[in-house]
Amino acid sequence: MPFALLKDRALISVSGPDAEHFLQNILTTDLDTLGAGEAKPGALLTPQGKILFDFLISRAGENAFRLECRADISDDFIRRLTLYKLRAKVEIAKSEQSLVAVAWGKESIGSENDSTAFADKRFAKESVTRTYAGLSDAGDIAAWQAFRIAQGIAESGADYALGDAFPHDVLLDETGGVGFRKGCYVGQEVVSRMQHRGTARRRVLIVQAGLALPASGTELTVEGRPVGTLGSSAGNIGLAIARIDRVKAALDAGQPILAGDVPVTMAIPAWAKFSFPQETVSAEEA
Repeated sequence: MPFALLKDRALISVSGPDAEHFLQNILTTDLDTLGAGEAKPGALLTPQGKILFDFLISRAGENAFRLECRADISDDFIRRLTLYKLRAKVEIAKSEQSLVAVAWGKESIGSENDSTAFADKRFAKESVTRTYAGLSDAGDIAAWQAFRIAQGIAESGADYALGDAFPHDVLLDETGGVGFRKGCYVGQEVVSRMQHRGTARRRVLIVQAGLALPASGTELTVEGRPVGTLGSSAGNIGLAIARIDRVKAALDAGQPILAGDVPVTMAIPAWAKFSFPQETVSAEEA
């Protein structure tokens, strides 16, 4: 049973009589579909629909929620949540207990009755469990990152910059991180329009090469034209946010795709429902 202790994560508690109503009105996640024992992805957006903060959210008891996010953005996240609080009866605080462990594979860290173990719902076809207490062993961080990358799960910091990506860009629409049947939330109009019009063109793709990939942030190009940017990688496999119309045009034309000087192949994550567009762009449009 592989596992890893994630020391770069923080936990934020949002509790009180108005906690669910408050969060439902500002976050992308539909809390009506959040079950006990589940950790779902989500985001707090700018009014223009860009991801300002990303997180995993789970229930932490009656009228209480746990937001797991990057430790380096947690204080800013709390300040932003507090700005939206107004007169809502909620308490927002960083948890003193911030141990976050993740396990993957057929077994899990906790039993089904363990209230500290939560299924990470970003992984559609794999068993992944988040645990918020009881572990101090570091485990295998490199193995976890390799697993996450191979599954096509992007995270801010490692794969994209906050304030620079729409939910569709990082597949939150496919991992349960966006509720399209819920009411309004910050940035909802832009995200809903993108969904209904099918205009999402930037998507997370899995990148593979015959040798080790270059550093995160390396531009992906086709005949000198940019098609995307490389994110995190593990050896010769990595993630990229790329223009799928431009990638499809390159594939149709048999043109090589390069990460820096390294030839790569690019593929849609096996679990994803989106596909390459049927109509491709011309070289001039790309």
